[in-house]
Amino acid sequence: MVKVHPTVIIKGDVEFGEDVEVGPYTVLEGRVSIGNNTKIGARVSIRGRVRIGEDCKIYDGAIIGEEPQHLRYKGEESEVIIGNRVILREYVTVHRGTALDKMKTVIEDEVMLMAYSHVAHDCVVRRGVIMANCATLGGHVEVGEYAFIGGLSAVHQWARVGAYAMVGGLSGVSLDIPPYTRASGQHAHLYGINTVGLERKGFSNEVINSIKRAYKLLFRSGMLKKDAIELVIKDFGHHEAVRKLVEFIQSSKRGVARDAGRHR
Repeated sequence: MVKVHPTVIIKGDVEFGEDVEVGPYTVLEGRVSIGNNTKIGARVSIRGRVRIGEDCKIYDGAIIGEEPQHLRYKGEESEVIIGNRVILREYVTVHRGTALDKMKTVIEDEVMLMAYSHVAHDCVVRRGVIMANCATLGGHVEVGEYAFIGGLSAVHQWARVGAYAMVGGLSGVSLDIPPYTRASGQHAHLYGINTVGLERKGFSNEVINSIKRAYKLLFRSGMLKKDAIELVIKDFGHHEAVRKLVEFIQSSKRGVARDAGRHR
């Protein structure tokens, strides 16, 4: 049974799954699809081409699918795609994509965006990511699965945050943050491996220790990058996690954040 408050404004092609609830004064406008058992609070705005999965919770004042904040956006019919079991807290904003990139902004399953956080156009936020209050992603950002971005932090356009990484609060991320690492600072630098996060996600001690040793070679040994990568692959490349760390570094276009100790 769908429960839509009588004050809700519906305009366009809006599809409801089973057991959807929509709170008072919410606006649904455009090509909007809402999956089964999703709950939408009061004064929410969902506009444009938006697909929302099942078992999501969208709290009061959130704005989803609004036009991107980009001067070259020309009204193209881009979209927002939100997966299942996603939590969007109060006043979260998620903008749709542009023709300059993917034409879509994607938030995968089991993501939690805390109050006032912002996901800009053409971002991809992978499964299980948590963004704390007022965290902000510029356009075209990619955040790997189960990464955590602290409150009042900002990630620069086109930058990447790797899987299982942790960005501390009040941080400014302008370069790529590799998977499994901890980063912090006004111009974020690396502070080793996110050991606690990896343990919580079931990584074995052997894998965690291999990642730590690979990190030391890559970021603290003083070796040339190509030589350090060659040695890491030779010694620890039998671990998939280490291979992913190396692949992330090799594929970086903006450059990778430096270790804080090497920076001083």
